[in-house]
Amino acid sequence: MFALKRKTKGEAIFDIVNNLVMLCVCFLTLYPIWYVLVNAFNDGNDAMLGGIYWWPRMITLKNFEAVFASPGIMLAMGITVAKTVIGVAVHVFFTAMVAYALSRRDLVGGKIYILIGTITLFFNGGLIPTFLLNRDLHLLDNFLVYIIPVMFSFFDLIIFMTFFREIPDGLDEAARIDGANDWSILLRIVLPVSMPVIATIALFHGVYQWNDYFAGIIYVNNVDLQPIQTYLFRVVAQSSSNTMMTAVQGSAATRTVTSQSIKLATMVVTTLPIVFVYPFLQRYFVKGMMIGSIKG
Repeated sequence: MFALKRKTKGEAIFDIVNNLVMLCVCFLTLYPIWYVLVNAFNDGNDAMLGGIYWWPRMITLKNFEAVFASPGIMLAMGITVAKTVIGVAVHVFFTAMVAYALSRRDLVGGKIYILIGTITLFFNGGLIPTFLLNRDLHLLDNFLVYIIPVMFSFFDLIIFMTFFREIPDGLDEAARIDGANDWSILLRIVLPVSMPVIATIALFHGVYQWNDYFAGIIYVNNVDLQPIQTYLFRVVAQSSSNTMMTAVQGSAATRTVTSQSIKLATMVVTTLPIVFVYPFLQRYFVKGMMIGSIKG
């Protein structure tokens, strides 16, 4: 039998203080989300009276009905889903392809390419040159403005490259003996065993694509191409007005829906989808997928 080591009084106090600090951090992180959720499900005029902190006082779905009744939100949601899915797929593949080439130690000029890419992490052209470049590429009011300018990230390339260099050289050598070329090695060997880093980069870029509203404001004037976050930005910008554009049974909407309640409901609608995606990708954030893939 092993005797359990008893904690000293100082260690016990430290543990208590540490737990209290963690609880405070968790509360400060989660409560704003809970507050938005509670008020989004509460009657708009009743919420204006204040005093709602923990639970809706007058539960209603009118706020969400008003949000989904807006003619532009479903189209904006579709644009956001499309640019997130397509953007993540293109970004992950293109960045992984370049990272695989730079991870090869026999690449001629590899160090020079890495040096040039590192400089771009600290210096960029700025907003006006970027706008002019996108204009010359005919990307203004074009869906591809969400995809092409961010299809590559040198920061993500470094993460990919670091992971690729940890792959045993024996996998590459065995594949080449069997007649595989670089494309075959990348698509059939490197990418399949790199799911943890692929999931990580996909999550990072997916969150960026989903939350990005700036591109829709600067580069897109066509309301049919604006994403949901740009829609939310416009809702927030118009929240000072007393009436909002809704199609929810006229007078009933007027009595129960306010600009503030619609703003909060829109925040919930635009945030929850990306929150629900995270648990499905979390299982890939593990190490050890390479164990057993090669011997010797």
